[in-house]
Amino acid sequence: MAKQAMEIKQVIEEGAPEWVVTFGDLMSLLLCFFVLLLSFSEMDRAKYKEVAGSLSKAFGVQRKTKAFDPPKGITMIAKDFDQELVPTKEREEFLITQEREEIGKELRKEVEARSAGLKDLVQVEVKDGKIIIRLMGESTFDSGKAEIRNEMAPLLDKIATILLNTPGEIVVAGHTDNLPLHGGPFKNNLGLSIARAFSVADHLLHRQGVDPSRIATMGFGEFRPLESNETPDGRKKNRRVEIILGAPPGPE
Repeated sequence: MAKQAMEIKQVIEEGAPEWVVTFGDLMSLLLCFFVLLLSFSEMDRAKYKEVAGSLSKAFGVQRKTKAFDPPKGITMIAKDFDQELVPTKEREEFLITQEREEIGKELRKEVEARSAGLKDLVQVEVKDGKIIIRLMGESTFDSGKAEIRNEMAPLLDKIATILLNTPGEIVVAGHTDNLPLHGGPFKNNLGLSIARAFSVADHLLHRQGVDPSRIATMGFGEFRPLESNETPDGRKKNRRVEIILGAPPGPE
């Protein structure tokens, strides 16, 4: 019996399990692999400084303006930490553009609500912070005339109401196609475009009371077409009056 116990003790070996050796080799190989990757890599110091600067500004304290409230920021990580305390020109332009886009959506809904047929004859576009309302010739005026059609007056009144409550310069620009005029009070397309722009501006001024200092009128005749005058569809798009609401003057 004692002899069997001695044999069992001799079979049992002391030390770590056999799998540890394989595991250690694997870890050594991985370490060598990552050391090689690190040796081949390069650090972009300029980009690192830019990221580090953004982080320091985002989590630091602005010093451009004296303030007694805790510092605030629009985003957690930004190049300009003090966006809210020190307004920038870019931020002002962004807010104006957002406001103009909302106004543009309201005008589009108004056009669609007035009549489905006006959708292609009255266009609203927001571009570079400006609202451009295009009144196509067939929707607003009879051929060769500068008197506003009665059915367009309610829509112009709605446009004027929106312009009254929105700051900015207003330019009313008249455009025509390149077909020559025959008869009528106007000698050429330039005179017709000026007269149509004046009619729309006069409506805004006297029927809705828009400030005259905000409005300017222009006539371009056939010299600034949207499309080619070689086709009937192109000439149709070129006969238009545009009401352009520009951005208000920025802070001095």
